[in-house]
Amino acid sequence: MELKTNLNKNQKITRKKLIKKYIEFFKSKGHSEIQNSPLIPENDATVLFTTAGMHPLVPYLLGQPHPKGKRLVNFQKCFRTTDIEEVGDQIHHTFFEMLGNWSLGDYFKEQAIKFTFEFLTKELKIPSEKLAATCFKGDLKLNIPKDIESEKIWNSLGIPKQKIIFLDKEDNWWGPAGNTGPCGPDTEIFYWTDKENIPEKYDPNNKNWVEIGNNVLMQYYKNEKGEFNTAKQKNIDFGGGVERTIAILQGYNDNYLTEVWQPIIKQIEKISRKTYGENKEQTKSIRIIADHIKASCFIIADNITPSNSEQGYILRRIIRRAIRHSKLINIPNKSLSKIAEPVFEIYDDYTHLQKNKNKIIKELEKEEEKFLQTLEKGLKEFKKLSKNNKEISGKDAFLLYQSYGFPIEMTQELAKEKKLKVNLKEFESEQKKHQNISRTATKGKFSSGLADNSEQTTKLHTATHLLHAALREVLGTEVQQKGSNITPERLRFDFMFNRKLTEQEIKKIENIINEKINESLEVTKQEMSPEQAKKSGALGFFEHKYGEIVSVYTIINPKTKQVFSKEICTGPHVKNTLELKSFKILKEESSSAGIRRIKAIIG
Repeated sequence: MELKTNLNKNQKITRKKLIKKYIEFFKSKGHSEIQNSPLIPENDATVLFTTAGMHPLVPYLLGQPHPKGKRLVNFQKCFRTTDIEEVGDQIHHTFFEMLGNWSLGDYFKEQAIKFTFEFLTKELKIPSEKLAATCFKGDLKLNIPKDIESEKIWNSLGIPKQKIIFLDKEDNWWGPAGNTGPCGPDTEIFYWTDKENIPEKYDPNNKNWVEIGNNVLMQYYKNEKGEFNTAKQKNIDFGGGVERTIAILQGYNDNYLTEVWQPIIKQIEKISRKTYGENKEQTKSIRIIADHIKASCFIIADNITPSNSEQGYILRRIIRRAIRHSKLINIPNKSLSKIAEPVFEIYDDYTHLQKNKNKIIKELEKEEEKFLQTLEKGLKEFKKLSKNNKEISGKDAFLLYQSYGFPIEMTQELAKEKKLKVNLKEFESEQKKHQNISRTATKGKFSSGLADNSEQTTKLHTATHLLHAALREVLGTEVQQKGSNITPERLRFDFMFNRKLTEQEIKKIENIINEKINESLEVTKQEMSPEQAKKSGALGFFEHKYGEIVSVYTIINPKTKQVFSKEICTGPHVKNTLELKSFKILKEESSSAGIRRIKAIIG
């Protein structure tokens, strides 16, 4: 087991105290606190989950004025699919909380780095000799210079040059997420976790150096030609992991020894009669179970249930991975809900988690029961398929998926343990024949980044408002939006309704929307409080997402002044409905009990 380092004076700084200290520090520097947003991004089709605190700020990083000003701070719950395979070591998690502060065209490099250094060394009392930094070494092909400015700032604060190194684009560059958009170098700060022997130089290959914060310096804009020009609005986006910082402050170099994990781990130890830290493989399994169950609780709290696509697929994948590792340490069947119990105690400050406790427990029990029915048979089948073979064929991998409920990643993990490969191309071919599952979701690869604010996506955001209004006109006011997902190719709109739509209703909805497009309606925006928005007649069904100020978009006939749609929204919109040209519904189907789903395109 990893033992404590010598930084015991901060041992009493708990998760809640750290978050409070951080928010108060940046408030004292003129930052306004903003809300902690849901794990499911509302207007970002580039990601399935909120992977950083910047997701809700997409429009403002692109230049839209934020109602709370140019300096912002918060802590944000996040989930990263890219870290699923990494979970099991001392520092990686799928679900985590991130400390974040932003400058939207206000202060830049010098002030940002100074704020970071001051918070770490003065507020948290971290010895500066235990810190190191990395900066961007430049890229001659892209005509982007070495970030000497950041190096000089760190050096002026007391970090010696030998502890500041320059790394390439892979390590110290951020964005853009799509083909165009804001981007820039970043400068990361590292902490030496070993209790003794602080080295004179920083070595990126030494695992005792752990990243605890990163300032993204958005100073460029990549255009459609692939050129990097100086951005009109330069932004700062800082992110620092709560779990890693707590571990450092409490003197641990294993995040799982802190109070945000120990109650869950103690519960696993009690149920399994295994001890954390007793041996490497056992400890890895306990970490995976603890992480995946905690993450599952938060995903279900945001109204996602296990399924075979998108967020539901990822949720199913981590629950089933937790079940498999439970088997490895002899945890009895139907124990997931017991393991989940401490999560509600640790995070008693998340009201939506507490309110959804019964639902979360029920979904965990249902998924466990469903998977346990086939798990043992599936493991026996895998053993048979892997015997005397160098590869698991795609057909066999699909058999394990279809007949035994094994996510492809689980088959890959089992194969890796036996030093076998899985024929993924053949698996994908088999999968296409049988089910319409998102190929990207199956691989579990979802990149992080800014939402797509392309012209087509912007048009589709406006189209969802027209669709919502037309649905309510044809079907009645029981229709309420339950979610949306927009890509440059199509919109997907989920709404509350308890039956399948008729062909006549679908045609009528299409006709209404196309009429409104041709009427050349204006799209206007106003900012007001949520209370004022509701009084003005604006629709809004996501109260948990609203801050003190919201944007209200009105679609109105400029001649008659008749309002067709008025909604609270943060997405980008066109100025006039004529820009949409035409609207066509491709599919209307059930999403879940009492929820219908429409997929549509525009001309």
